[in-house]
Amino acid sequence: MKTIAQFKIYKDDSIYIAEGVDLAIVTQAKTLDELTKNIQEAVEVYFHDNDMKKASSSTTSSILANIELPAHV
Repeated sequence: MKTIAQFKIYKDDSIYIAEGVDLAIVTQAKTLDELTKNIQEAVEVYFHDNDMKKASSSTTSSILANIELPAHV
């Protein structure tokens, strides 16, 4: 069984922000690639502090990020 963390991702001025939908996790970065790395790190820290073994029986993690795309005019 895997634990899936969902994030709301949006751009605010010059940075991207990711907020956990069901988890109290927030991180930011200048690029989406950097944000992806920051999300992974934040999730690992969160579950380390909250005993990941109770949350998931899998040793691998996965992240589902929902990204809202701007409408084309």
